[in-house]
Amino acid sequence: MDRESRRITNSTQASIREIDYYPSYSGVPEGELVISAPKNKPLRLYKKLNGLLWKTDFSNDGNQYVEKTLSTHTLKYANKFIDYRVFQHNFADDLPSSKIYVPWEMAIEQTALLDEFSSFLTPFKMTCHKILFRPPAIDTAATDIVFGIDKIDSGDTTVDSVCTFDATSNWVDNTNFTINQSDWSASPTVDAGDIVGISIQADNTNIVTSEKIFYVTSVWRIEVVI
Repeated sequence: MDRESRRITNSTQASIREIDYYPSYSGVPEGELVISAPKNKPLRLYKKLNGLLWKTDFSNDGNQYVEKTLSTHTLKYANKFIDYRVFQHNFADDLPSSKIYVPWEMAIEQTALLDEFSSFLTPFKMTCHKILFRPPAIDTAATDIVFGIDKIDSGDTTVDSVCTFDATSNWVDNTNFTINQSDWSASPTVDAGDIVGISIQADNTNIVTSEKIFYVTSVWRIEVVI
């Protein structure tokens, strides 16, 4: 051990310096402990050792936060975790003014929710984070399209409306349109064990005059319980 290392090891700090801001590298002397408590930010302990500034956060609610990238060899969940899953719902249709349900597998839209292509049996509680909708070349641009999320509870066959969104935008050929979670008329959340479907209903049968491809992708927040 060199002389400077022995000095740091043998030195004692009478008290830990407390500050109300996160210090810079140059703001912490070699070997010193500093505790920082900025307003509305995590309590953080700093120590400068061998020219590097080390830090760790404390928690008062049991939650742990990672400031940058979490790297791990093996990650195992013991109880539950939040994940985001992406589903493809592309289909080809002339999009009539009647209500249709987009597919969850294969490009086959349906008029009924209780169908093997238009329904999804939810394994966990799910919340629609966003829906991306890309229309083809539109024949009637000024057309309202009502999007909906419907569900059927376990034990019955009744279709219940979860929420709707009336898209009144003038559609632009081959241009993405996004429905965010906050756009829906109510919380777009379904429980584990529900059958869920995404519906589309245009108010004009001339939105497209022939069968064309519509691209639809949904992103869901999944509360996975082990």
